[in-house]
Amino acid sequence: MTIAIEMGRTSSGAPATLDLEELLATRLLVQGNSGSGKSHLLRRLLEQSAPWVQQAIIDPEGDFVTLADRFGHLVIDAEAHTEHALQLAGERARTHRVSIILNLEGLDAENQLRRASAFLGGLFEVGRDHWYPMLVVVDEAQLFAPAIAGEVSDEARKLSLGAMTNLMCRGRKSGLAGIIATQRLAKLAKNVAAEASNFLMGRTFLDIDMARAADLLGMERRQAEAFRDLERGHFVALGPALSRRPLSIRIGATDTQPRNTIQRLVPLPSEGLHNPSAIILAAPPPEAPRPARRAPAPPAPDLLSQLIAAQSAAADKPAEPPETPPSPEQRAERRARLDRILTAILADPEAGFRAIGVLYQDFLVRCRIEGLGPAMPNSDIPDLPAFRRMLTRARAGISAQDTGDTAEDAIWADITDRAAILPEDMQAIFMMLAAAARAAAPCPSDPTIARAYGTRSLARARRVLPYIEEQGLIVCQRDGAGRRTITLVELAWATAPADPNAEELLAG
Repeated sequence: MTIAIEMGRTSSGAPATLDLEELLATRLLVQGNSGSGKSHLLRRLLEQSAPWVQQAIIDPEGDFVTLADRFGHLVIDAEAHTEHALQLAGERARTHRVSIILNLEGLDAENQLRRASAFLGGLFEVGRDHWYPMLVVVDEAQLFAPAIAGEVSDEARKLSLGAMTNLMCRGRKSGLAGIIATQRLAKLAKNVAAEASNFLMGRTFLDIDMARAADLLGMERRQAEAFRDLERGHFVALGPALSRRPLSIRIGATDTQPRNTIQRLVPLPSEGLHNPSAIILAAPPPEAPRPARRAPAPPAPDLLSQLIAAQSAAADKPAEPPETPPSPEQRAERRARLDRILTAILADPEAGFRAIGVLYQDFLVRCRIEGLGPAMPNSDIPDLPAFRRMLTRARAGISAQDTGDTAEDAIWADITDRAAILPEDMQAIFMMLAAAARAAAPCPSDPTIARAYGTRSLARARRVLPYIEEQGLIVCQRDGAGRRTITLVELAWATAPADPNAEELLAG
């Protein structure tokens, strides 16, 4: 049965409908400058579709929280919750089919991006049994998928952009239909906008935005001027869920109103202040005492004189004898100590979920405590890339004593080369599988893979093996009892069969 919701009226007065089932498969992009009626359009769409489909709304300004009173949405104030809690909220919302409004009001731009990406990530972290259809509406999408770097940190921007790209590119397979709204097409990442097949274009004034809107609708550039003349609430619609040809529609009325209504003109009070000058220009309250002024810094010494003096001192200083390179036994002993330090770090149950930079700082501190600081002669302290490789081997259960120098170990050099075609966070998984297969040990369980992958979500961990198998590196098989065996392609190493759910479920 086709479900068509009425969005408003066409220029001829006929009903303008939107095919909800087609929308779930093809996604929607809404564009309009401030005051064009973009938020009103989203509210109309959400009200009309609320009885038919689950909804999640990323609301940066708190405009849509009033939907909760009428339609029963759960309002989550993101300011009061951690990123991990919001990821779990996204998972549980899909599992229990609850419509959500994620209110990001009150957060700065950096935390809005981080919390929104955590919540969007949680929507993906559910098994196939819970892939029910869901509309995911993101207002002011240019904030969460910016075309260029802004004032937020590069890490937050990449997290948010990755979550938005995931929503628009991969969401359809898991039942998520992205609806993104933006004031400026030019500020929205092109790879996010390009995934939409339905468009509702409202009033816009800048030439670059009008040109992009015309291109998306398949209109000629000379027709782009029409977007400047659209009235508030009027949009040009195109797409399989709306119309096969550009169609002008006027959005209908809504049952609910935004919390922050448009300010109307209010006459000035009939009676003015008795003495406005005394009130407006009253003396400010006393300021807090200022700190004592520091004495001016002495003038900087002459740089040329410093260089000459340093060269003279270096010439007069006796040459130091060259450092004696450490013996193979000393290097092996230092590698063993580094390996023990890394093992101690990974013994913490939370270590798998910490950022690589945090783990590296902990590693350096422990090395200094052990007398292995970078200032030590012939120091073997690894830099960050080398530490990342050590961490990958350690998470795979491969110690320095087992492999020695990986570059000199032909077998593990081959395994490392094979793992290099995988994303960095999956390489440890493949090496762990290789270590188990080489020893014919039981196949690692899903919770074990999740810990090595750095996630608390078993659903996310279960998607790793199919991906590695698609790359032609492994073959997964199950016997009649459901036990899993993994064989490495070409090497013919195979794990012993084991129950993939043998360990306890991860907490959280």
